[in-house]
Amino acid sequence: MALTGRTALLAALGSLPVGILAPSWTGMLAVNAPLSLAILCDYALAAPVRTLRFTRSGDTSVRLGDAAEVQLTVTNPSNRRLRAHLRDAWPPSSWLAGTEQAASRHKLTVPAGERRRITTVLRPTRRGDRQADRVTVRSYGPLGLAARQGNHKVPWTVRVLPPFTSRKHLPSRLARLRELDGRTSVLIRGQGTEFDSLRDYVPGDDTRSIDWRATARRTTVAVRTWRPERDRHILVVLDTGRTSAGRVGDVPRLDAAMDAALLLTALASRAGDRVDLLAYDRRIRAQVQGRSAGDLLPALVNALAPLEPELVETDARGLSAAALNSAPRRSLIVLLTNLDAAPIEEGLLPVLPQLTQRHTVLVASVADPHIQHMSTARGTIEDVYDAAAGTQAKAQRRRTAEQLQRHGVTVVDATPDNLAPALADAYLALKAAGRL
Repeated sequence: MALTGRTALLAALGSLPVGILAPSWTGMLAVNAPLSLAILCDYALAAPVRTLRFTRSGDTSVRLGDAAEVQLTVTNPSNRRLRAHLRDAWPPSSWLAGTEQAASRHKLTVPAGERRRITTVLRPTRRGDRQADRVTVRSYGPLGLAARQGNHKVPWTVRVLPPFTSRKHLPSRLARLRELDGRTSVLIRGQGTEFDSLRDYVPGDDTRSIDWRATARRTTVAVRTWRPERDRHILVVLDTGRTSAGRVGDVPRLDAAMDAALLLTALASRAGDRVDLLAYDRRIRAQVQGRSAGDLLPALVNALAPLEPELVETDARGLSAAALNSAPRRSLIVLLTNLDAAPIEEGLLPVLPQLTQRHTVLVASVADPHIQHMSTARGTIEDVYDAAAGTQAKAQRRRTAEQLQRHGVTVVDATPDNLAPALADAYLALKAAGRL
């Protein structure tokens, strides 16, 4: 039984004149006995909570930053009217800070034998699966003096997907891809290209591209056009070790790497290339293989949604073995990791020849924009020390990148906002150079 504030107010108002005019046990009994009887009657008339039935419906997935609506249907099978306050409990990260109480609590009235539907709006602040905790119902009597209270488990899961904020860069990269893909007249034959189609000659075309056999069968001069080779294999490898847990700006490194991986996947699938995903630290955390172009991006987003960094050192040898196993033929291996000197020199560099011997390797890393800000700070002694530390950190990352480049690795080192477009540009440059 739960007593309401109305009960406490009536008890105080009734006890006040008794305490002033006739302070005695008889006076107290005269006030509290009717009140107690009213409380018991009100409790008895409240609709039972244990017999209520609940069902859920609504969204099962939502992008981070968007709102998801989950409907809860409450059925009252009793012969008493349900007057209730209801709390639909979810994990704290299911709402913006400070909005949980207003979003999770509902007031409803359900007549006997009927049902009502309420909607809980979730605005998650983190990726992953958000599972409903419990539904707490407080059923009040007609006088509002006492209430029955109980909990019900009503399972439901909403998967919070990566936001894919870099999709705004996709149209401009697709335009560049169309140029590379032979849809303009500027492309000529070169390494990594294949025959595309014939078209009429226009002044300025390379005469070496004229197809004389086709010209002999036509009334106009025919020119061969070329495009980059398609159906190349790209393996995106996400390092989910301890370095991916560090926050850069407002997001973890892993989230910025995911955003870059999604843009690269969307671009490469439009280019006709096959893309696979591997997330690894000391074991495989997520893997997507052999998906068609239409199913690739949804499968990738679902695989990345529950992925979290592991606070362990990445096993570079295991990562290399897993990558080689996932890419049996020549491929472009895109490794999204950190450019810290110690993990690269002790972990990646010793196993790098195994990868570069058979594959083209691209290493992409999330740079901290605060370091750039530190290196330009001046004015006070603290600023000078910050500038020295920032300059030293930048020089160390540059030396690490140069070590990788000496092994034939393409390196992309950019801030979280610029990593995705920079990685897409590097992919297009490799494709234009015929290195895929």
